[in-house]
Amino acid sequence: MNQIEIYTDGACKGNPGPGGWGVLLRSGATEKELYGGEASTTNNRMELMAVIQALEALKRPCAVTLYLDSQYVLKGITEWLPGWKAKGWKTASKQPVKNQELWQRLDELVTRSGHVVDWRWVRGHNGHPGNERADALANMGVQSVQRR
Repeated sequence: MNQIEIYTDGACKGNPGPGGWGVLLRSGATEKELYGGEASTTNNRMELMAVIQALEALKRPCAVTLYLDSQYVLKGITEWLPGWKAKGWKTASKQPVKNQELWQRLDELVTRSGHVVDWRWVRGHNGHPGNERADALANMGVQSVQRR
């Protein structure tokens, strides 16, 4: 199984507002960068899209170390998801789960892709090179939709 490091980040100018996502994939000496954006979105949606786009970019099952600065995505995928599914996509306060379609897409990717994902939180804007690059790519995603 290929070993791969992935760094993801989302950005939003206004919340909601124009947003972007960025991904840095690293396997050995090979790096690939991805980014994209949406004209009207939220920061949480962009954080989720970064992880989704990163995992969708992998062509075969990989051993993934995934670095992210979003507690929302980290806690959602590692803690909250089983409860949401058991409650019919409702939160503990019986409210609909926000971004449900993205959570379902991510859940599907993680459970059916064959990837083994080690989720690692890093503090954002703290000088971590991979996270800083993912942040720059997310901002490029914002700029790509602001120019349209």
